[in-house]
Amino acid sequence: MATSGTGGQSYYEFYRGSSIGTALTDSLDELITQGDIPPQLAMRVLQQFDKSLTESLQKGVKTKTNVKGHLATYRLCDDVWTFVVKDPQFKMEGTGSSAEMVTAPRIKIVACKAGDAQEVKKGGGSKAQDNY
Repeated sequence: MATSGTGGQSYYEFYRGSSIGTALTDSLDELITQGDIPPQLAMRVLQQFDKSLTESLQKGVKTKTNVKGHLATYRLCDDVWTFVVKDPQFKMEGTGSSAEMVTAPRIKIVACKAGDAQEVKKGGGSKAQDNY
């Protein structure tokens, strides 16, 4: 679930399951199949994707969001919480003068411990890593 980045830091790989991550993976697979790039380069691209997306979300997302809905299932496995919420309503604050409301039929929320993915995987930690 974690990939090693530069400097020994690790990043979670679950953004690869997003629509943009899936498109990137499909494109890289096609390039490998055609012989245009070696598999090692594709792995480096995916590692950079994991790092860049994680850092962009940490630095760029400033909106506070409240979610209300019906909790269908929840699970804790290997310090990763997974929640499936039916009929969620998102109230986003900080988007202007009034709060914006967004709905969906069903969502899945995955929450991992903050901090270095490799240390979280090893079970080591500080108080800062115990934040989800």
